[in-house]
Amino acid sequence: MFNSSRSSLSDASDIPSGRPMRPPQVTFARRTPSGRYVNYSRDNLSRDDLDSEIGSVEFMNYTVHIPPTPDNQPMDPSISQRVEEQYVSNSLFTGGFNSATRAHLMDKVTESEVNHPQMAGAKGSSCQVPGCDGKVMSDGRGEDILPCECDFKICRDCYIDAVKGGDANCPGCKESYKETDLDEKAVDNNQRHLPLPSSKQERRMSLMKSTKSGYMRNQGANGGEFDHNRWLFETKGTYGYGNALWPKDGGFGNGDGDDGGNGEPREPSEFLTKPWRPLTRKLRIPAAVISPYRLLVLIRLVVLAFFLAWRVKHTNPDAPWLWGMSVICELWFSFSWILDQLPKLNPVNRVTDLNVLKEKFDLPGPNNPTGKSDLPGVDFFVSTADPEKEPPLVTANTILSILAADYPVEKLACYVSDDGGALLTFEAMAEAASFANMWVPFCRKHNIEPRNPESYFSLKRDPYKNKVKQDFVKDRRRIKREYDEFKVRTNSLPDSIRRRSDAYNAREEIKALKMQREQAGDEPLEPIKVQKATWMADGTHWPGTWLHPGPEHTKGDHAGIIQVMLKPPSDEPLQGTPSDGSPLDFSEVDIRLPLLVYVSREKRPGYDHNKKAGAMNALVRASAILSNGPFILNVDCDHYIYNSQAIREGMCFMMDRGGDRICYVQFPQRFEGIDPSDRYANHNTVFFDINMRALDGIQGPVYVGTGCLFRRIALYGFDPPRAKDHPGFCDCCFGRRKKRIATSASSEENHALRMGDSDDESGIDLSTLPKKFGNSNLLVDSIPVAEFQGRPLADHPSIRNGRPPGALTIPRDLLDASTVAEAISVISCWYEDKTEWGGRIGWIYGSVTEDVVTGYRMHNRGWRSIYCVTKRDAFRGTAPINLTDRLHQVLRWATGSVEIFFSRNNALLASHRLKLLQRIAYLNVGIYPFTSIFLIAYCFLPALSLFSGQFIVATLNITFLVYLLIISVALVLLALLEIKWSGIALEEWWRNEQFWLIGGTSAHLAAVVQGLLKVIAGIEISFTLTSKSAGDENDDEFADLYVIKWTSLMIPPLVIIMVNLVAIAVGFSRTIYSTIPQWSKLLGGVFFSFWVLAHLYPFAKGLMGRRGRTPTIVFVWAGLITITISLLWVAIKPPNGGENSDLGGGGFSFP
Repeated sequence: MFNSSRSSLSDASDIPSGRPMRPPQVTFARRTPSGRYVNYSRDNLSRDDLDSEIGSVEFMNYTVHIPPTPDNQPMDPSISQRVEEQYVSNSLFTGGFNSATRAHLMDKVTESEVNHPQMAGAKGSSCQVPGCDGKVMSDGRGEDILPCECDFKICRDCYIDAVKGGDANCPGCKESYKETDLDEKAVDNNQRHLPLPSSKQERRMSLMKSTKSGYMRNQGANGGEFDHNRWLFETKGTYGYGNALWPKDGGFGNGDGDDGGNGEPREPSEFLTKPWRPLTRKLRIPAAVISPYRLLVLIRLVVLAFFLAWRVKHTNPDAPWLWGMSVICELWFSFSWILDQLPKLNPVNRVTDLNVLKEKFDLPGPNNPTGKSDLPGVDFFVSTADPEKEPPLVTANTILSILAADYPVEKLACYVSDDGGALLTFEAMAEAASFANMWVPFCRKHNIEPRNPESYFSLKRDPYKNKVKQDFVKDRRRIKREYDEFKVRTNSLPDSIRRRSDAYNAREEIKALKMQREQAGDEPLEPIKVQKATWMADGTHWPGTWLHPGPEHTKGDHAGIIQVMLKPPSDEPLQGTPSDGSPLDFSEVDIRLPLLVYVSREKRPGYDHNKKAGAMNALVRASAILSNGPFILNVDCDHYIYNSQAIREGMCFMMDRGGDRICYVQFPQRFEGIDPSDRYANHNTVFFDINMRALDGIQGPVYVGTGCLFRRIALYGFDPPRAKDHPGFCDCCFGRRKKRIATSASSEENHALRMGDSDDESGIDLSTLPKKFGNSNLLVDSIPVAEFQGRPLADHPSIRNGRPPGALTIPRDLLDASTVAEAISVISCWYEDKTEWGGRIGWIYGSVTEDVVTGYRMHNRGWRSIYCVTKRDAFRGTAPINLTDRLHQVLRWATGSVEIFFSRNNALLASHRLKLLQRIAYLNVGIYPFTSIFLIAYCFLPALSLFSGQFIVATLNITFLVYLLIISVALVLLALLEIKWSGIALEEWWRNEQFWLIGGTSAHLAAVVQGLLKVIAGIEISFTLTSKSAGDENDDEFADLYVIKWTSLMIPPLVIIMVNLVAIAVGFSRTIYSTIPQWSKLLGGVFFSFWVLAHLYPFAKGLMGRRGRTPTIVFVWAGLITITISLLWVAIKPPNGGENSDLGGGGFSFP
């Protein structure tokens, strides 16, 4: 039943000090004198009236229990829950700090027609009772539920009123409601007098049958709800290794009585005799490749040591400053190479077996007779912040690929975080949910890949290849037309919202002017200033950010918003029928859609929102209350699912033996829309195919911010089971300090959910959880449930810390208003105060690269991660192909690394649970930007050599050349072997080397400066979002590649290019006109200058753009630099002005 008044937040001054602020409760209806409940809406109550009604009175928490009477009979729980869920899915929930949580019933969420039964927005026919405008209840297919055979349409409230009348007569035909065969099968007649109203089709065809087990029906008859706690944390003695209800005879109902006569439950003999089939396998790199690779690393390391020793001993007395600069740079480069190379010594490959996963979790068996999926739930997080830089069409395509993923529908949920609170994103989501009604069943019917419609229709290959169904051509043409219309609607949303808002605002201005005239009479009128609001499709104010910002409606100041776009699906497959109105035949296709929720967390001035990390933590809390999937997979708005079975691939690792110790599975990032030459190394294959594979052989890859499957418990900051300590490289010198640090880390940030391998809850201190996680009881209660559901399947004695098979086949609970109200509470701006969110729980705050820090914290607690490279790319996204955008992207990454180096997340301060080579890898993450200082100096050394006529060594003797040859050859051979075991191309490796120098001489140097300013002066660093391509069909797909956007990051590489070009000219001129030419020094200087220029060639080519489009400022800077260098050289060493000038009489001279 709806409560007529729920408690709202009182004034902040009324809250006793030291006590947590009470979360807001939902207020969505009021009771009329006749006893009916009326929703707060624009039709019967204005926003100002609602604020005055709620804000002027202090509410107290109270509950009124009315005893059952002939006029007050309890409603059947199934009806109540269904109506409550229908109400939740049709309501927009808002609330936050010092405000009540409101549920606004949405007549429609978009101006387009809504026809899917799970879609948000009030649907169905209107009640035929005179004077009632309520909506008729609908079933899972969206059809009207009509309790009488006369098909009289009646809403839920009027149906209850008819029941209370005593005779229970239908208002239409005046006949008593009758029971049907369906009701006799599904409902106990002793429990209630009237049947559950069924749809017309169900009554006439009797298609629907109950699938609940006898145990669940008994639970429902006894207590009304299924008691999850009765079996959730039981021990093996209760149900052994099988179902929660383990057969008493110990077998699978065979009754062979081989339990020894003691009556004790036993392990099934099948578990002990059948061979155990793993879900994954680890493949080592062949010894013929990895052994020479490791040997070459050792050889190069030894040669480097001898070379550096020789360089230190053999100085250059003619140019000691040149020698000193070069030696310092070479020492740092050697150190940096060691940090980068050591973690690469143990690369591995992994493969999965999806057939075994399907056999264990999806097929009927002794422990799962119904054949329902036993896979754990997965919550998808999609993050977006600015619809202008992240086009809604791109986000919508990502959502569609998630909704169509090949994973049990009832186990999948998608949460979209709109950190900008934009109505444009909200309505684009609604359009995507509406189009998913046809797109998702189409993908399932014809096994479409990829399931992003924009990418699918852009494929260059034959779309009809390997398609055997006769209606595929017709279906594809129709869905293509539907998608084109969807694109038009989505792209026109900005104009549609603007026109609608202007019309409503003009109406409000006319009403205000009319009211002013009525009140003022003959007095002169003052100009009226009406706030220009942004209006939703149902004619009400948008609670988020307005197009024209107003009070409490800006990007940094708006209420929290939650809208269930697609309500949770039923646990039974729902086949399409001709009555659905779909133009395609889905009669043999499951048309259910996963849960889809729009979330925009509350933002208020004075509260730090912590950028993307804060938005992710808000989603973690909201999803824990609404769906509580034990696994979380986050993607950026421009990264979509390219392989529909990617979730299953990742789940193979989580559900395999030892999977309970895996914190996350990282998928490689693959990109589309990159120019064929990959000028700026956007594919980044060296990192994703070499470095990440190598880290997988240690403790696991780093978290890169997207395409990552998390274990929810690991995000909560708990320790892994069976955690081990590993010796660190500083133990000998700093052992005492390391022990103290490890002890501190253990006491402060590591929360053991279990003690060792025990399955009991002795490791949980329930009294401390609210202090760490906040004051939401639902959130705290969801933690042990998520931990249990995320365990591997205990289908073999070798599985430790597993769960019984069949434990996750029960349906999920329906959503109600109080649950969504709690979700609104946990995304409020004040919820994280005095908690450990962002410090030790969830995404970690304090760095612009929150992804790397979050993964580091998990590894530091002893968790391990997995790198999952699938045959078909799991995810694909976009990357900036413009030079300026690419440099700014690298700048943000490098700045985050500098922040990590100067923070407590420095790998030097890690605990003993971080492996040595993993520690070195994380140390390199924090150190690599500092290489830019030495790299820039080294890039100027060839020019300085040519200007001065000296070189870094006194003479180019045979020893120096041999060392140089061995080091260079070893480097090339190492690169070839890395290419061999990683599978990348030589051109990709060279592009990576080129952009390493481009980024090192530009963005990395700026990052070091910004990081030092933040540490020393406390100057905060702000970054703008990288613009994403809208995917429009332009004439030139790579037009953005040639756009030149000037930035100060271009100055250092531009100076290096010009200086080296001028130096080469000066060196040649001196040598040619010298009486005693020193060709060896010229050759050495020119060789190194060309080495620098070859690496900077993509940068120079990017500055050229297209012919005639290079900005004037580029030529101005180039000319100024050239003139400055020439004048500087003339001032330092005039060609004809020195005593020892060795220019001949015919030499050139400056005028």
